[in-house]
Amino acid sequence: MNIPNELKYTKDHEWLKVEGEIAFVGITDYAQGELGDIVFVEIETEGEQLSKEEAFGTIEAVKTVSDLNMPISGEVAEVNPKLEDTPELINEDPYGEGWLIKIKMEDTAELDGLMSAEEYKKHIDE
Repeated sequence: MNIPNELKYTKDHEWLKVEGEIAFVGITDYAQGELGDIVFVEIETEGEQLSKEEAFGTIEAVKTVSDLNMPISGEVAEVNPKLEDTPELINEDPYGEGWLIKIKMEDTAELDGLMSAEEYKKHIDE
């Protein structure tokens, strides 16, 4: 299982990659494996200001639908346009082409509450 060291992680199996004021968000390799084949992603919150842990969309796999929650507070600046036609990118490349949203971060101090790769690995091994 792939758990890149340079990313931050949530207990809900989301990852963040910070680039300046923007954070890319996706689900982890572990999460996509647990969900199975992803068939649909619905994110209609682009342009909205959302709080940490507020739902920003849903992800649908063959067997289940799950909420996607904000890992930190901020504005949903962009939704990955490729996911509309090819949601399977999340299964194929969860840390690259399968990213979900970009957040314009409101408070970077919230990043301190996220897990490192090592902490996330312990979390999923529990």
